[in-house]
Amino acid sequence: MAGASLVAAALTVSACGALPGTDSGDTDSADPADGKVIKIGVIAPITGDLSAMGVGIRNSVELAIRQANEKNDLHGWTLEMAAEDDQADPVTGRNGATKFAGDRDVVAVVGPLNSSVAQALQPVLSQAGIALVSPANTTPSLTRGPDPANPQRAYDNYFRTCTTDDVQGPFAAKYLLDNGSTEIATIHDKKAGGQGLVSAFTEFFLEHGGTVVAAETVNPGDKDFSAVIAKIKAAEPKAVYYGGEYPVAGPLSQQMKGAGLNVPLIGGDGIYDPKFIELAGPNANGDFATSVGAPVATLDSGRAFIEAYDKANFRGGYGAYGAYAYDATNAIIAALRASLADVQDAASARMGTIESLSNVNFEGATGRVAFDEYGDSTERVVTVYKVEDGTWVPAATDDFEDAED
Repeated sequence: MAGASLVAAALTVSACGALPGTDSGDTDSADPADGKVIKIGVIAPITGDLSAMGVGIRNSVELAIRQANEKNDLHGWTLEMAAEDDQADPVTGRNGATKFAGDRDVVAVVGPLNSSVAQALQPVLSQAGIALVSPANTTPSLTRGPDPANPQRAYDNYFRTCTTDDVQGPFAAKYLLDNGSTEIATIHDKKAGGQGLVSAFTEFFLEHGGTVVAAETVNPGDKDFSAVIAKIKAAEPKAVYYGGEYPVAGPLSQQMKGAGLNVPLIGGDGIYDPKFIELAGPNANGDFATSVGAPVATLDSGRAFIEAYDKANFRGGYGAYGAYAYDATNAIIAALRASLADVQDAASARMGTIESLSNVNFEGATGRVAFDEYGDSTERVVTVYKVEDGTWVPAATDDFEDAED
């Protein structure tokens, strides 16, 4: 259709080139006094154990919105941010989504952090026609459904700027195998994200000659891991692969080393945070984490994001997902340039924003930002980080499609 082609062209031209929010675009003046206000919501754990990540997401959304308002290129509309604290809890997150669905000024939402929360948000926001763009959800079924052999997109309103566990888990497995670790124990926290990550890791690891000598689970609120550690230690693994987040992974690593299980703990993006190192203590040196994308500081667009974030003087760092939240927000803003062109109220732009998101294509803080037919990021780059001298240091970065060859 001609209209769709024009939308796609507009999105590509307006979003390519410099970092979104820093180049000049249309010059329509946005004046809050005109009453043309549109909201981008944020749902993330702003308080609680995972707040280090959630606050970084919220701040990065705010940064992108500030920059867009400075440009005044949304056909006279002014952007506002509305934030809901999901506390990493699906019920709380769903309540926040319901609140946004009832606010006619909310056109799109960035978030959440946790895949289990996303499962609760998807039907609520889909029914309301509100786009949901996650910077952090990595469970493959959120976009492709429960049957990997027959992928089906359940929610057309859902997108994500990060890659998924079916990339990240195998990438970690290949890294361990390539470095001589062929006997591994696994642990996950029983949540959707952690369980899915371990499943993807295990499948690749076994198919390529590795051995899983023990497979255990813990609960998200556990503090004492002595029983699980005793079982795993008896199996003599060369490393422990953990699916979950840093509030458990840090103490788990500390207690492993304290019990004489002196092998690396390796996890996914949920442990890639300075807080993991703080919780794990000095013996965290030698532990690993994978995280989506290349290190942000190695990209020109990423360095521009970091500089802008630092100048904004936010309370708290941008964390593991701030750059992805920034890109998610700018993807929404790029879509709004098309969907707001011919509407009189914000709610009328909801469906057009979802349709336009499928066509965004620009160089963001994390690399190329574009979505495939399922709403997944077209980028499959993953980085392995290692704890050295109390800090995360990049150890290997690759595109997993190339890594499989």
